[in-house]
Amino acid sequence: MTVVSEPQLPPDQIARLHRRGGELLPLASLTHDGDEPPAEWLEALAALADRLGQSYPFADAQYLGQMLKPPHPVAWAGYAMAMLLNSNNHALDGGPATAYLEQEAVDQIARMLHQEIHLSHLTASGTIANLEALWVARSLHPGKVIVSGAHAHYTHARISEVVGVRHETVPSTDHGTLDLSALEERLQRGGVGTVVATLGSTGLGMVDRIDRIADLCDEYDARIHVDAAYGGFFTLLADGGTPGVAREPFDALARVDSIAIDPHKHGLQPYGCGCIIFRDPTVGHLYRHDSPYTYFTSDDLHPGELSLECSRSGATAAALWATLRAVPLTRDGLGSHLASARTAALALAERIRLLDDWMLVLEPDLDIVCWHPSGTTASGVSAATEVAFAQLAERGWHVAKLVVNATDLGLEADQPAVTVLRSTLMKREHADIVDEFADVLASLNHGV
Repeated sequence: MTVVSEPQLPPDQIARLHRRGGELLPLASLTHDGDEPPAEWLEALAALADRLGQSYPFADAQYLGQMLKPPHPVAWAGYAMAMLLNSNNHALDGGPATAYLEQEAVDQIARMLHQEIHLSHLTASGTIANLEALWVARSLHPGKVIVSGAHAHYTHARISEVVGVRHETVPSTDHGTLDLSALEERLQRGGVGTVVATLGSTGLGMVDRIDRIADLCDEYDARIHVDAAYGGFFTLLADGGTPGVAREPFDALARVDSIAIDPHKHGLQPYGCGCIIFRDPTVGHLYRHDSPYTYFTSDDLHPGELSLECSRSGATAAALWATLRAVPLTRDGLGSHLASARTAALALAERIRLLDDWMLVLEPDLDIVCWHPSGTTASGVSAATEVAFAQLAERGWHVAKLVVNATDLGLEADQPAVTVLRSTLMKREHADIVDEFADVLASLNHGV
C-alpha cells in the first residue's frame, strides 16, 4: 500500500501565518485603535498558526488537486472590513448596507448567465443553492420526479431525499455528460417534473448540452435546473474567442428555470459564497413567511423573505461586491483568470497526449484534466495511479484522484472501477507550470 506523508505548509508560509495573526489583532475593532493584545490572545493565534500549518499548500501553483485556492486579495480585504460590523443579511435592519450590496452583486452574476429578469440571492454554498432549486421544483411540480445524470454531483440525490421528492438517475455518455437519448426515453414515460443538468461536473469537468436538454424539457413540459456551481463563470469565455469554451450550452442558460453557481470557486471568493438564480421571480411567493421581530425597518422586501436560510453573513456579500468592482465580469476582467485556467488545461492535455506511458481520459471541457498510467487492466492502472500519486506528492506536486468505471476507459474490467489522476487548474499561475509538471510526469516510475 502506498503511503503519502501528512500535509505540511512550507516553513516560510508557516512563519507568515504566525506574523499575520499578530498583525491582524490590532485591526479587529472599528471603535478604537492600537490596543496591545493580551498575551493569551497572541498565544492562541500562534497555536492556531501551528495547526493551520498542517495543510496542503493551496496557494502554490504546484497544488493542482482539489478545487481550492485563496480568494482574491480584494475579496479577502473586503470580507475583513465587513466583519468589523458583522452584519446579518437576513433583514435590512441587520444588514442595511450589505443587503443592497448583495442585490447588486447577484444581479451582475445573473446577467452574466443571461438571466435578465430573475429572483436571486447568495447562499452558504452551492449545495444550499441546489437545495433551494429542488425545493422550488418539488413545490411547483408536487409528486413528480427529479432526474439527474450519473455524472451529476451526488448532492442532488441527497437533497431530493431531504425535500421529500423521488429522484432518478439517467445514464451518462462515454464523454461523461447526460445521455440525451436516455433522457428522452425517460421523459417519454412521463412523471418528470425537473431535469438537473450540469455545467462543469466536479469529477471530469464535463459540460452537459444545456441547449439540447432545454429542447427536450420544452417538448415534454419539464423544468430544467442547471448546476453551474463549478463551470458557471466560464460563460465569460463562451463568446467565440480564444481560449474559449463551447458556446451553445452557455447561451442556453437564458432558457433554464434555475441556476446554482459558486462564487467561492471561479468567482475568487472565500468559502461560504454560493448563489441561486430563478428565471421566474414569482417563485418568491413560495418563500413568503412572517417573523414577529424582524422586517420592520423598510417596506422593501428583506433578503430573509426570499431565501430559506435565516442568518447569513453580510461580509460574504461585501467581499463579492468589492471583487466584482475591482475585477468585472468581462473577458478582460474575471475572464482573464478563467482564460489562464483554460489555457493551462488545454496545454496539459496536449502534453499528456505526447507522453509515453500516460493516457488522457477525456479532452477537457473546462479546466479539469484527468489522466492515468497506460495499462490494460483496471487493477493494474489503479495500482500504478497510486504509485504515481505518492511520487508526485514526494516531489511537491499535489494532484487528486478520481474513481471511474473501468469499461468507460476501455480497460479489462478485472475490477469494476479504476482510479485515475485528476488536476484542477484553476489558478492563473497554472498556465506557467504546465511544461514543468509534464516533465515531472515523464520522469516518474509508476510501475506499469
